[in-house]
Amino acid sequence: MNPLNHVAIIMDGNGRWGLKNKNARNAGHKAGLNTVEKIIKVTIKNNIKFLTLYAFSTENWKRPKKEIKFLFNLLEDFLINKIEDLNKQKIKLKIIGKKNFSSKLNSLLKESEKKTIKNKRLQINLALNYGSKVELIDAFKEIKKNKEIINEKNLSKYLQTKNIPDPDLLIRTGNTKRLSNFLLWQLAYSEIFFEKKLWPDFSEKDYNKIINKYKNIKRNFGNI
Repeated sequence: MNPLNHVAIIMDGNGRWGLKNKNARNAGHKAGLNTVEKIIKVTIKNNIKFLTLYAFSTENWKRPKKEIKFLFNLLEDFLINKIEDLNKQKIKLKIIGKKNFSSKLNSLLKESEKKTIKNKRLQINLALNYGSKVELIDAFKEIKKNKEIINEKNLSKYLQTKNIPDPDLLIRTGNTKRLSNFLLWQLAYSEIFFEKKLWPDFSEKDYNKIINKYKNIKRNFGNI
C-alpha cells in the first residue's frame, strides 16, 4: 500500500452549492467551513501529516467585492474562534501565498502561525492569495538575485512550500477538471482525483474512499 503523507485539496463548489440550496453564494462558503472541519478530523485519523487547502487564489480577486469581504470575515471569525482548538489538537497552521490583506487579517494570520509553530500532529497549509505562476517567477528571481545555478534543488528552496513534501494526492471537488494555478510544480507526480460533489457535500466517507483508492494505486514515477 502506498504511504500517504500529504493531501492537497481544491475546495471547489461552495458558491454553486449556496445558490442551489440557499439562493446565496455566501451561504455555500459558510457551509464549506463545516466540511473543512470534518476533513481535518479524517486526515488526523489516517495519520496524514500535511493537508494543503486552496482557499483563495490570486485570480479570486476578480470576484464581487461583497463576496470577497464575506470570505475574509469568515476566515477572521474562524481564526478567532478555532485557533485555540487547533493548537490543543497539536495542529500547525502555515499560510502559503502573499499576505496582502487587511491589517486585522494579516495580524490574525501571523499570530495563528506563531501560536501553532511547534505543533507536529498535522500541518495545515492554507493557500491564501496564492498563485503557482507567481510563486515560480518569484523563485526564479531569487535564484538570479543570489547568482545560483538553476536546478530543481535551488528552485524548490525558494518556493513557499519549502521543507514541505510534495503532495501525494490531489483532490478537486465541484466536478471541474483543472488545476487552476495550484501547486503546478509540486503536483508533478501527485495522484489526482476529480470529485463530482460540490465541496459542502463532500463527506468523510467520500474522503476515506479516495484515500483507500490512492493507497492501492501502482505508482511508477516514470518507471515500469
